[in-house]
Amino acid sequence: MSNTAHESAEKHVSGAAPYVDDTVDAQYRHVAIGGSTIAAGNIVSVDLAEVRNSDGVIDVITVEDIPGHVDIGPVFPGDPLLTGDAVEFYGQAIFAVLAKTQRQARKAVLKARIEYVAGSPVLELEEAMSKQLYVRPPHRMQRGNAEAELGNSEKTIIGSMRVGGQEHFYLEGQVATAVPDEDNGVHVLSSNQNPTEAQKLVAEVLGLSMKDVLLETRRLGGGFGGKETQANACCCLAALFALRNQCKTVCRLSRRDDMLMTGKRHEFINSYRIGYEHDGAITAVAYELAGKCGSSPDLSDAIVDRAMFHCDNAYYYPHVLIDGLRCKTNTVSNTAFRGFGGPQGMIAAETVIDEIAFALGMDPLDVRKRNFYAADGADLTPYHQAVTDFTVPQMVQQLEVTSDYRARRESLQAFNRENNILKKGLALTPVKFGISFTATHLNQAGALLHLYTDGTVHLNHGGTEMGQGLFTKVAQVVSAELGVALENIKISSTRTDKVPNTSATAASSGSDLNGMAALLAARQIKQRLIKFLCDQHNCVEEDIRFDATGVSVAGNEPQTWQELATAAWVARVSLSATGFYKTPDIYYDRESASGRPFLYYANGAAVSEVIIDALTGESKLLRTDIIHDVGSSINDAIDIGQIEGGFIQGVGWLTTEELKWDTNGRLLSDGPATYKIPAIGDAPQIFNVALLQNTPNPAPTVMRSKAVGEPPLMLAISVWCALRDAIAAVADHRVFPKLNAPATPEEILRCVDEVRCGM
Repeated sequence: MSNTAHESAEKHVSGAAPYVDDTVDAQYRHVAIGGSTIAAGNIVSVDLAEVRNSDGVIDVITVEDIPGHVDIGPVFPGDPLLTGDAVEFYGQAIFAVLAKTQRQARKAVLKARIEYVAGSPVLELEEAMSKQLYVRPPHRMQRGNAEAELGNSEKTIIGSMRVGGQEHFYLEGQVATAVPDEDNGVHVLSSNQNPTEAQKLVAEVLGLSMKDVLLETRRLGGGFGGKETQANACCCLAALFALRNQCKTVCRLSRRDDMLMTGKRHEFINSYRIGYEHDGAITAVAYELAGKCGSSPDLSDAIVDRAMFHCDNAYYYPHVLIDGLRCKTNTVSNTAFRGFGGPQGMIAAETVIDEIAFALGMDPLDVRKRNFYAADGADLTPYHQAVTDFTVPQMVQQLEVTSDYRARRESLQAFNRENNILKKGLALTPVKFGISFTATHLNQAGALLHLYTDGTVHLNHGGTEMGQGLFTKVAQVVSAELGVALENIKISSTRTDKVPNTSATAASSGSDLNGMAALLAARQIKQRLIKFLCDQHNCVEEDIRFDATGVSVAGNEPQTWQELATAAWVARVSLSATGFYKTPDIYYDRESASGRPFLYYANGAAVSEVIIDALTGESKLLRTDIIHDVGSSINDAIDIGQIEGGFIQGVGWLTTEELKWDTNGRLLSDGPATYKIPAIGDAPQIFNVALLQNTPNPAPTVMRSKAVGEPPLMLAISVWCALRDAIAAVADHRVFPKLNAPATPEEILRCVDEVRCGM
């Protein structure tokens, strides 16, 4: 529709955008959390006398002081706000302190004396798999007879690969403030992707009803899934202290505590057995996808499911068997992260394609194209949903030409023949990502819209703005529907007292759900105005024209929006409306592992070129070309920004961001000194991003757009595959590199040594 700037862009770059911590003044009291110093075991005694006597301390609480529910697990139990008995991971919250200043609260926490009987922690995914330790039962998907077809296949491959976790590293850490109200309720301001869930849990912890808890979110300094469930503890503790002490409180985690105490992207071990033919066509696939869930279920059931949903990526498997394991370890419970399991499943598919291509001596791009979904009967996913509106082949073909893939492949081969130390790699990979919450009931949204008598519009909806441009897009939708100028539309903070019972802003569905709810609200008001004008002017709807200046009716003097709104108000026309939207035609039957869990698929493709130093393991991303399908874009500039940002975040996941624990289960990579997120120097030297043109979404989405939040992250798999291609060049492509992720310099060097030994 347009390249309208993000509604808070100037505030963001100038520092004027207020975040939660910016609202804190001298009247606020500060919360700090005391965590365990073992990863597994039981608490014998907790002595907090010195904590209570520490300077500035106002209040100290343990699990016995919680008046209502202790467990704040979002779907399944297993996440106590404070633990008083069993310890499940290093850093688990045992007590909390309220003090006059943040420094005093943090110093007081260090004075606790806690005795434990330590157990033997399970820290590694392999051990959890061998002991069959699960937070939820395994799940299986299948179509056809994979076991039989594997036995009959012309060629077979057996292999596995590991993909590491990822820290969210949002710029704004976990934070919430709480202020008591006059009726023994509480107003919580939170950096939160799921205000309704936080409202519910705060009410349950405090022993209140939901009407007594107001949860508000104006903006997040990044979320990426890390504030979908993990923001709830700060909300609950801030609210609990606020009501106990009748004061304003703030609970803000330090960067170290944030990384230590909150969940991350799931690490996976993906094992596979593949049957294929001499031309690269896959005949059968059997996957085992094992996710490292940590100490509790959190959202892991759905996350591993989504990995299973996406281990086909863009490829048709004639016969397929997929087992998904939800493995329990004594580490912090892992949680939602951009892509929600999809990236971990998708990278398994791309590994399989590369290994088939290597075995046959083919270009991996040709094997990819050979196995794409097609409309000739090869269109059914492992979960029995037909793949329609499949634009991947079109984009791959276009990208192959515009990126000059074939000529660059030849150029790289010549470069690698002439250089013993520096090696280049190239890969073109697709993305097919399902859009919708796979839990059907979450696919709903509401909006509240007011047209004031001066012709301006106030809008509220259930989505949260975390920098992704959701507020801007939804305002554009309302502007286009009503004809009101964009500058005359204001969207206010997400609040549970304006739009209730909302879903999290997640699953790339923010614009799809909230944009449609706002559109439906705007249509109600527009239809009321049309009826009013038709009655007033004795005309028909086709005679009425709305635009940014107001309304014109055939044969009559144009009215401004202020004149129209005032006249309608005088005539007692309601100028307020609620809109409600639920995504149609989606379901998933877990018993049969079949259904239609996604309304549509978002598609994309990327080609990346890298260079490695075979002596040091260092690598550099030289060039990336991307084409992405966003349907009819609501805002090109915001969509391209999301594609660029998602891709770079994916590059970090696959190349630099490495989580490390010691043998006691303590996270070692607990800050920017020990955990490397991508910087500007990690971006490709040449970076071309294009949107697929003239492809409106056939699905009934708002303005026929497609989601763009999560899918671009998986375009970064092209970088990881290109690194493997460069490593293979060390041995002149005679040994397939068993590359794990992230492909840090150490991992690249390990893999280089391995292929050299296999020559």
